[in-house]
Amino acid sequence: MSEIRKHYFLSEYCIIAEERAERPSDFAVAADDRGKNDSHNCLFCGGAEENTPLATAVYKNGKTYSDTPEKRVRNWDFRCFPNLYPALSPVLGSQEQKENGLQAEPGYGFHEVIVESPLHGRRLEDFSNSEISALMQVYRDRTCSYATRENIRYISLFKNSGKKAGASINHLHSQLLALPFCPPPLERELKAIRKIEECPYCTIFDLEEASPRLISKNSEWIAFTPYYSTGPFEVWLLPRKHVSFLGDCSDKLLFALGDILKAILKSYGRVLGNPPFNYMFYQLSESPEYHLNLRLLPRISINAGFELNTGSYINTVSPERAASYLREDLIHGE
Repeated sequence: MSEIRKHYFLSEYCIIAEERAERPSDFAVAADDRGKNDSHNCLFCGGAEENTPLATAVYKNGKTYSDTPEKRVRNWDFRCFPNLYPALSPVLGSQEQKENGLQAEPGYGFHEVIVESPLHGRRLEDFSNSEISALMQVYRDRTCSYATRENIRYISLFKNSGKKAGASINHLHSQLLALPFCPPPLERELKAIRKIEECPYCTIFDLEEASPRLISKNSEWIAFTPYYSTGPFEVWLLPRKHVSFLGDCSDKLLFALGDILKAILKSYGRVLGNPPFNYMFYQLSESPEYHLNLRLLPRISINAGFELNTGSYINTVSPERAASYLREDLIHGE
């Protein structure tokens, strides 16, 4: 029999419909172009630096550089530059517009690409421990760089991997958008959190560390399939320490994050056949009551009319069953 499950602390619901369940192997057909070697004319490859905007930050051998109009940095480890087709503009406008009660303002903000390797075809799960740790530090650095900019209220940091997950370029990268507003889902979370005496995410950590939904843990983080899951094999990563955004994370915390993230991505590959996926950081730099978390979602199901109509989700794989597959894989998968 199906279940209607409520979010941990929000008035949001999902339907767990195991009667429609599929085996993990049934999802393998969702795997798409992720990792295909189509490096010809790739703008993100090492050696093609002139084909992108000037880099705002280039990380090379543990040091940070930036491009100049006269010289582009070569032989880099990570390279960050403004999106060639940005959703937002760094020019701070001043003119708010209203029309028949409708409101608009200039699209101020920043839109950056973080290229995570100069080599085409690499995957995060194949990174060494030092490489994945260095990437987490780049994420922290870029978050902090934009969090203090004028009128910026939220840093959206995410990865789209594969066309079905929204990636338009098949080369390892993430994106950062610095927004002048706090997104409504985060506002809803923050409003609910402020009504609760203790941090609900700290409570979730204690609950899920001992639940059948736990997949893996290390000294700093746990990985689990949330009780309220919006899709098959959704995974949350939650730090033991209460930190609000990446800028609060020590190098030790970031190393442990890279370690557990790499493990989950490897398990996705083995269990689900290298599916397209998204991961998203949820963080608030100016709200210490918030608890940083990272959410992963393989794109192996489609949000259709019901989801769009109700804002609720039908999940055909219970989080308990998904966790058992991933947990078993991490034990025997290497």
